[in-house]
Amino acid sequence: MEIVIANNSHSVYAETICETILQAAQIRGTGIAKRKPEYIISKMAQGNAVIALDGKTFVGFCYIEAWSHGKFVANSGLIVHPDYRGKGIAKQIKKKIFEHSRAKFPNAKVFSITTGLAVMKLNSELGYKPVPFSELTEDQSFWNGCQTCKNFDVLQRTQQKMCLCTGMLYDPNSNDQIQKTKIKEKVFNRLKSIKQTLFLKKDKK
Repeated sequence: MEIVIANNSHSVYAETICETILQAAQIRGTGIAKRKPEYIISKMAQGNAVIALDGKTFVGFCYIEAWSHGKFVANSGLIVHPDYRGKGIAKQIKKKIFEHSRAKFPNAKVFSITTGLAVMKLNSELGYKPVPFSELTEDQSFWNGCQTCKNFDVLQRTQQKMCLCTGMLYDPNSNDQIQKTKIKEKVFNRLKSIKQTLFLKKDKK
């Protein structure tokens, strides 16, 4: 199995991806915004998606959405085909799309709204923190995407302040994340220094 950045060649899987997302929502009995194949294909064409394949068999998918002129990005549509669940693949896809989001939008805040405990756990491991909806994007086009969710009336009644979903946010400019980045850079530079020293000793021999 491989997880790669999706492109136009993967558009043949768009219909399957949409059907798999819809079926998963129906089984869980949770609200979910419906996706259309054309929208999934557009994400692939933009290089804003990752896809997991076992040969030519569809395994999983997730895509990036940018909001508020790139100030916020969301990793949406995370799905794993039923035949491949329970193998830790969702975690691998989530990590891949998160890293891709950080590379394409290094200064953006990465956010997620979800009802799934498994997704919340994955988000927490990546550094997301639970936040009120007021800390997420104010871009109305994002919230309009919730209209096909069966819980949309809850969002409307609360003036978009809350719903059954939990809001989670990764802020690269928070003190915690800045400190973690500094630690990673320090460790990387230390390892690099050790490696260079070992090579120098080897050359002298």
